[in-house]
Amino acid sequence: MNNSVLGLTMTRNDFSPPLDEGIEKAVILLQKGDVETYESCEGGHGHAYSEPTVRFHGDRSEGFRALALVIQHELHVKSLKRIWDVLDGEPAGPEWELIFWER
Repeated sequence: MNNSVLGLTMTRNDFSPPLDEGIEKAVILLQKGDVETYESCEGGHGHAYSEPTVRFHGDRSEGFRALALVIQHELHVKSLKRIWDVLDGEPAGPEWELIFWER
């Protein structure tokens, strides 16, 4: 899939490892919109997440900026979350997480 959203061309193979096909459009759109994504998965059986998910860094306004960006491009968002992972018994974060409706 070739994606020229926001005037730049990127593909799933520009990422290491390559993006899951089912989350490619969302990740590329967010990256081109200067949202610092760091983890994604198309979701489903055998995947790290049960639903299509993108995690990204940012301050308390970044989640709303990312949400507006994906809604403007007609992606179907299920939820936006501010999360703290617990690592070695201590909260780490917060980070943002967008979950999309399955295709």
